[in-house]
Amino acid sequence: MKKGQSRNPRLKVIPLGGLEQIGMNITAFEYGESIIVVDCGLAFPEDDMLGIDLVIPDITYLLENKQKVKGFFITHGHEDHIGALPYILKQINVPIYATKLTVGLIDRKLEEHGMLSVTRRKVVKYGMHINAGEFRVEFIKTNHSIQDAAALAIYSPAGVIVHTGDFKVDYTPVFGDAIDLQRFGELGKKGVLAVMCDSTNAERPGFTMSERTVGKALETIFDDHKNSRIIISTFASNVDRVQQIINIAHERNRKVEIEGRSMVNIIETARELGYINIPDNTLISVDELKRYPDERTVLITTGSQGESMAAMSRLANGTHKRISIKPTDTVVFSSNPIPGNEKAISRIINELSMKGADVIFQDVHVSGHACREDIKLIYSLLRPKYSIPIHGEYKHRKAQGAIAYELGIPKENIFLLKSGDVLELNDSDNFAKVTGHVKVGDVMVDGLGVGDVGSIVLKDRQRLGEEGIIIVVLGVDKYDGLLTSEPEVVSRGFVYVKGAANLMDDAREVLKNVIKGFDFTKKDWNRLKLVIKDELGSFVWKETERRPMIIPIIMEV
Repeated sequence: MKKGQSRNPRLKVIPLGGLEQIGMNITAFEYGESIIVVDCGLAFPEDDMLGIDLVIPDITYLLENKQKVKGFFITHGHEDHIGALPYILKQINVPIYATKLTVGLIDRKLEEHGMLSVTRRKVVKYGMHINAGEFRVEFIKTNHSIQDAAALAIYSPAGVIVHTGDFKVDYTPVFGDAIDLQRFGELGKKGVLAVMCDSTNAERPGFTMSERTVGKALETIFDDHKNSRIIISTFASNVDRVQQIINIAHERNRKVEIEGRSMVNIIETARELGYINIPDNTLISVDELKRYPDERTVLITTGSQGESMAAMSRLANGTHKRISIKPTDTVVFSSNPIPGNEKAISRIINELSMKGADVIFQDVHVSGHACREDIKLIYSLLRPKYSIPIHGEYKHRKAQGAIAYELGIPKENIFLLKSGDVLELNDSDNFAKVTGHVKVGDVMVDGLGVGDVGSIVLKDRQRLGEEGIIIVVLGVDKYDGLLTSEPEVVSRGFVYVKGAANLMDDAREVLKNVIKGFDFTKKDWNRLKLVIKDELGSFVWKETERRPMIIPIIMEV
């Protein structure tokens, strides 16, 4: 054994995504010949990812160590924690461990991908321990904006790490029990090596409000708008919020119609599994809406974040096939904007307001994430040696690091990791250090294609969108290589051809001059294409100061 080398393997913590953004959460834990993976989420595309449907993590490291991977342990059922599973499981098919509702939501995704029969899922109850190679994982009850959320106590020979998942401290949840603070305290007394804690609201002072407070705000809205049809947009996964809306509507003799595929799917799953209680004869279909006066109906819709294809967007822009916004409608946005979505939400609010609707978008939401005092409570109970802030942009994680330092954790024991960092830990020799970096990144999903769109394709799409395209078509004789016709020039997204006839005529003259100086008998078409791109590109830039994509096509006939 080399000098300074640990007698035991060290525990490696390797975040493969989720640390520079909100979304795509996935972390590998490795000890010896065992790897477990916590969460497997997707991210939604940035504005410059033109045409991309969603983004999943690069799991090159897991594929290189495929034989070590023992399973996926999922903290809760949000897309940024489960959305990549169908894509990743096609490459690494290992068991999934999660709570009841989370497994139910995962099952729907697997069914859509035809993977339900080939994927092993284990429903885990709170307090259960799962053995996976060198690891033992305990599921601990927490609260979040979706039911059945769990923290994970990850036991290894190097020490215990507590991964909080996304959480809040809710003493009066709408469904189920409050967070199991007692168990956190018991773990703290036994000794916790490190805590990986949700950082989303680490900048916000105080405590996160209970979900029940939203119910009171909604009751006031219902009572103040007795003569209106009420349309409420919220996160599809917030089953507790939907339950409160249904309860309030039922108490006031209103019928409820659900809009949006994701909303319908989640409510169906939650209802089947007993996580939502809908009184008989409360739900109606969209076709039944016309049977009831507006003041006796409520619509619950997706699209609270301004998503272009969601139900609320289609209602706002008038493209919904069966429902139209009326001046007497009251529209409620029961969510806070996710950073980056503010402009899209504002546009929808303006469109709804212009149609005469009364739009309410303030004080009708509480967060599902812990604020500063909640985070302090968890740290005080767990008393970890090391702090590893997770889930959030850098500023959020830095804010949590400041909380940890305030509570007495030394700066050298607080790790603000980057995705791909390899943090090695061992309690027995007080070792904690970032020792390396593994390959990570974004894998883009476009339709049925996974990973076949990269940065080059995105740059091409961006250039097409910004500058347009010019296509040059030349017909040449298959045998002697001579031109069979005049060159054709077609443009799209560059200039309006009818208004730029002189420009296009001049472009053709440039092409004719290129052709005059070219020896067609050699049939060196690659060189001809390069010359056309260079000469035509220079001409277009001189005339317009634009750089459209130029694609020469040479057809042998």
